[in-house]
Amino acid sequence: MSEKRIVQRGLYFDEMQEGAVYVHSPGRTVTEADNVLFTTQTMNTQSLHLDAAWSAGTEFGEPLVNSMFTLSTLVGLSVAQLTQGTIVANLGFSEVAFPAPMRHGDTLYAETLIAGKRRSKSRPHQGIVEFHHTARNQDGVVVATAKRSTLMQVSPEALAAEGAGGTAAERPASGGAA
Repeated sequence: MSEKRIVQRGLYFDEMQEGAVYVHSPGRTVTEADNVLFTTQTMNTQSLHLDAAWSAGTEFGEPLVNSMFTLSTLVGLSVAQLTQGTIVANLGFSEVAFPAPMRHGDTLYAETLIAGKRRSKSRPHQGIVEFHHTARNQDGVVVATAKRSTLMQVSPEALAAEGAGGTAAERPASGGAA
C-alpha cells in the first residue's frame, strides 16, 4: 500500500466562495529589526522608520513600521490559505489605505474577503478574483486595507468536469507569485 501524500496549497478559483471572509493565522508580531531590515533593503531612507531620535520629535514620538512592510505582511499572511501554488499572477492593487500606524511590537492579524470573481475571457482555464484584505493590530484597530486583483488557476477537477481540460501546454504549472 502506498502512502497518501497531501501537499499544502491555496484554493483554486472554483473553490473560492464569493462573499466569504477567510481569517488568516497565525498573526505576525513586528519587531524593530523587521522594520529596519525591510526599510534598508528597499532603499527607503525615511527618518520616520530609521531614526529614533528624529522620530521622537514627531507627533508619533517614536519610529513607525514602514507601511510597505505592513502591506507586504498583510498579503503574505493570506498566501498559505488562499494562493499557495494556485495563483498565476497579481494583476494589481487599488484602494490601499493605512488608517492607523503600526509600531514596533505590534502584532498584525489579517483577513480576506472574496469580493468578486469571474472566469477570464482571454484565459478560460483561469479566473480573476478580487480580494479585499484587512489588517488589524492586537487591539483590533484597522492598520491597513487593500483591494487586490489576482489571476488564479481553475482546478484540474473543475476543468475536467467542464470537459475543458485542454492540453498540458495550455494549463499553467502549479506555483506562481504571491
